[in-house]
Amino acid sequence: MAEKKLFGESSNVEFKREIPAKHEKLLKDIIAFSNCSGGKVIIGIEDETNFVYGIGDQNPFRLSDNISNMISDACEPQIDPSISVQTLEDKTILVIDVAPGRYRPYYLKSEGKERSSYIRINGTSRPADRRKIQEMELEGQRISYDTLVCIGEEFDQTEADNLCKTMQDYALRSCRTKEEKEQIKVLSLEKLEDFGLLVRRERKLCPTNGYQLLLGKGPYYARIQCALFKGLERDIFIDKKEFYGPLYEQIEDAYQFVLKHLNLGAEISGLQRKDLYEVPAAAIREAIVNAVMHRSYLDESSIQISVFDDRLEILSPGMLYDGLDWETAKSGRSKCRNAAIAEAFQYMHIVERWGTGIPRIIKQCREYGLETPVFEEIGDGVRVILFRKNTESGFRQIELDHENPKSNHESPKFNYENPNLDAKSGYQDFEEVYFTPGNKSERNIQRLYEVIGTSRSFGRNEIMGIINCSKSTAANLLNEMKNKNFIRKVKGRGKYVFDKQLHILQ
Repeated sequence: MAEKKLFGESSNVEFKREIPAKHEKLLKDIIAFSNCSGGKVIIGIEDETNFVYGIGDQNPFRLSDNISNMISDACEPQIDPSISVQTLEDKTILVIDVAPGRYRPYYLKSEGKERSSYIRINGTSRPADRRKIQEMELEGQRISYDTLVCIGEEFDQTEADNLCKTMQDYALRSCRTKEEKEQIKVLSLEKLEDFGLLVRRERKLCPTNGYQLLLGKGPYYARIQCALFKGLERDIFIDKKEFYGPLYEQIEDAYQFVLKHLNLGAEISGLQRKDLYEVPAAAIREAIVNAVMHRSYLDESSIQISVFDDRLEILSPGMLYDGLDWETAKSGRSKCRNAAIAEAFQYMHIVERWGTGIPRIIKQCREYGLETPVFEEIGDGVRVILFRKNTESGFRQIELDHENPKSNHESPKFNYENPNLDAKSGYQDFEEVYFTPGNKSERNIQRLYEVIGTSRSFGRNEIMGIINCSKSTAANLLNEMKNKNFIRKVKGRGKYVFDKQLHILQ
């Protein structure tokens, strides 16, 4: 009997008793490993039973050559795995070791790129969708999405000057010493070009996707959704917010949301008292920054941060980038999906050095005596789990008032801004509605709900800004949502909230 972990990360190991009669069953695993973080196919071990059969009387070296030729003939671009002969339980097996490919996407010549660009998801090999293929094409050309010209957007001098000033002011505020402030250089348009936030086309400056994201003008899904749940499951909302706008503002808003809902304790050393959150604040911030900086902005999903009774989960769109695996990431190496944003964040002192975030998170949690954080791929996204301290550790539950720090040491109080929340219980069960958008108006309702959710009130002006429509269209949309009983009126002139939890079905 053999275990997959004997050969590496079990999700990236495939057992096969023999070469399948349909070679595509082997080739799709080879392609998937090449398109992701690599992996191994072991010939001579049955997958269902883990029983070691070996390759029998076949000549291992001739079989290795046949496999190499099969892969070379069938795959595009060419894949060149390392095939070794090993002995396990006195039987001969072949280990096909596939490295992460540099010229993605890889696919079967006979079926074409769109149908056979396989990727690895949750331990299985599956065809990549159009968005993932597009992302792999950029990877293969060593192009960062955030450095591409944002189609349809024009360069505005005043806007660019304001962004330079904002970024420079942010960098100065982030400095801890006078010496650090003296090292901050004046941010110019030339420097934005060096970062890759502006590019020239026929001597004319053009904004990139990264530039638009820093201005807060990225696509609607480039936002952070935060939620506090009752208990250990994604079931009952206690608080829920969505943050959009410039990326650096999203990071700060999400960070403050999480801190507001964590327990606060005290460390006393001599006469000194130091307030500490139950999870290292620096680790929380680092995890949120990593999610924003490394997420895929081609994936039309938002970053989601969930606070449960026992843990904090951060889910960001996009798998590990360019063949990176978790073991390598934990050692301090990094491959940055969004190079221009990373350059901007480093200038602004949002990050210190690329690649050091994950080791620091692990170290800070270890020093707190917490369980080791979990870093994993889940579906086509990445999930980070930071564990909270047990409530018996002496932490007491309070809600922080960040505008009046003195009140943070008073008795626990709850002051939710969400008009849907029940004042007595602190949460409300929303009626769930399954909604399939059909016409344009219903798709606008979907867009509005995805941006606003159930956490804030809105009126005609907010609708006009979110879906870019006229006053009459916004008014008609309000009437339609009222007729469907999706919304109800709240305090404030012409203000409404969603009082249904919409499950969007496509």
